[in-house]
Amino acid sequence: MTQTRQTLADDGALFAHASRSSWVRLRTIVILRWIAIAGQLVVIAVAPVALDLQLHSAALYLTVCAAIVSNLSATFLYPENKRLTELELAWLLTFDMVQLSVLLALSGGLHNPFAVLMLTQVTIGATTLRLRGTVLLGALAVVLVTVLGVWHVNLTTIQGQILVLPDMFLLGFWVALVLGIVFQTAYAGRVTAEAAAMSEALAATQMALAREQKLTDLGGVVAAAAHELGTPLATIALVSGEMLDELRDDPVLHEDARLIREQAERCRLILRSMGRAGKEDLHLRTAPVASVVEEAAEPHIARGKSVLYDLSPSPGSDTPQPVILRRPEIIHGIRNLIQNAVDYAATTVWIDITWSDAAVTLRISDDGPGYPPELLPRLGDPFLRRRREAGEKPRRPHYQGMGLGLFIAKTLLERTGAEVRFANGPDQAPGGQAIGTPGAIVTVAWPRDRLTEGAEAGRPLGENRPMLP
Repeated sequence: MTQTRQTLADDGALFAHASRSSWVRLRTIVILRWIAIAGQLVVIAVAPVALDLQLHSAALYLTVCAAIVSNLSATFLYPENKRLTELELAWLLTFDMVQLSVLLALSGGLHNPFAVLMLTQVTIGATTLRLRGTVLLGALAVVLVTVLGVWHVNLTTIQGQILVLPDMFLLGFWVALVLGIVFQTAYAGRVTAEAAAMSEALAATQMALAREQKLTDLGGVVAAAAHELGTPLATIALVSGEMLDELRDDPVLHEDARLIREQAERCRLILRSMGRAGKEDLHLRTAPVASVVEEAAEPHIARGKSVLYDLSPSPGSDTPQPVILRRPEIIHGIRNLIQNAVDYAATTVWIDITWSDAAVTLRISDDGPGYPPELLPRLGDPFLRRRREAGEKPRRPHYQGMGLGLFIAKTLLERTGAEVRFANGPDQAPGGQAIGTPGAIVTVAWPRDRLTEGAEAGRPLGENRPMLP
């Protein structure tokens, strides 16, 4: 049971800070909002002509302009592949709900059949926000629907006829909307939460199986080493025992023989301990951040490109280098980024690691051609491919990338709390050497407490602990 709890705690740490809102890209919301804005403009323009309605067109168009300004700001201020945090998505949905309520208030309130669209933001919120955000958004929707039922501008025809529902139908419509908000919030939120929980459980299970496979493989290697070393150690123990009997009259040599026998027995016990399944090897779980980065870069060191390291605390900080857990998602994510830099570099890749009391930053740059400018805002999205112009030579021969490597790296690193940014750099290398081409730059920044969490940084590791009680 102790081993199970420890395994679940280690594997579940990857999801401890996850938020469902991070599923949604800003670009997706922007596209949906453009569709909604286009629909609003069409209705405002067509309704007076097709239905002979008198609308406050100036106020309605001004309200739609507010949504247009908001969408344009989101488009130009943020990259296309930005993933929304829970707070950011909640504010966007709140703005859209209030904007729609203003439009409805200026065009009949609940007497307007488009009032049913109030369910849209509630449904999106229930599938992307956590419980607190979903409840607050649903409560706001109920308040707005109630206000629309009382305060609104009546729909009026050109002939002056006021279009209103009978009080009984209006009350029924209000009740239907409120029940729809509650039901949609509960149903969509529950189904999405169960799907997310199952997905995370499956991912944690796969990680646990991979970890167990590593332990099994390591145990097999150690068992083979113990088997091969068993005979020499037994011979040393036997010979040293005979020497102890023969050297009783020589205290110095007798002490040396006793020491040889003790050390041989110690080697046997160490091999036996290492070969036990379920042992938690603390010396393999943690390492300085520079060692973890070097381990990630090691497969690409001997590929004909120079890989240069620069390690230093941030200016004004004298904090020691952080010791972190050797989490596979960190190693694999960094390895993908370094591979991409080595693939495209002309001669050199620079890896800069800086740290302070608050943050740890990794910067990977190269002297290659840099990222295609038209793809730069979308880097980190999967299945991303740039079409080459006619006659243009490929930047990396015999390779057709789809962006999966950067997507996997970005996703894994962001799950550990990192912020990943892609850019094209200046014409200078980090050390001030002119390189002549802009090159690509990837910056990965972690809050220090997230990266060192559970690593017991600065403490002696002590002896390995068994995972079983």
